[in-house]
Amino acid sequence: MTTVYDVPASELVRKVSEKLKDIESITPPEWAVFVKTGVNRELPPDDPDWWYVRCASILRRIYIDSPVGVSRLKTAYGGKKRRGSKPPHFERGSGALLRKALKELEEAGFIESSDEGRSITPKGRSFLDNASHEVKLSLAEEMPALAKY
Repeated sequence: MTTVYDVPASELVRKVSEKLKDIESITPPEWAVFVKTGVNRELPPDDPDWWYVRCASILRRIYIDSPVGVSRLKTAYGGKKRRGSKPPHFERGSGALLRKALKELEEAGFIESSDEGRSITPKGRSFLDNASHEVKLSLAEEMPALAKY
């Protein structure tokens, strides 16, 4: 059985984001076209489908690290803030963006909330494992040498 650990993260996130577009409970909020993804960013994302990519990435991160809370996810999605002539410092990512994405993933039934934090549900684990299998098959078609793995 293929899991999230068996395929490249970038390919998996791309595949899962395409699948998340078909789920009606996951839709970008109105403010998604204007918002930055953290204080360390200068501009909003260029990709019009960035919301689905971020939701897919969050889902993968919860699969790997669960249980996690918003604080740990803010740290995972943070980055270096440029401060002009002063040395750069690490800044955490946007919490409101993460909370909205987590709420939508919870409504879709992929994650669940508990006292320890958010963790993946069997439905979410199956969704990601199936997407991983599809990615593995598509990579095997592109590179037959990988088919034996």
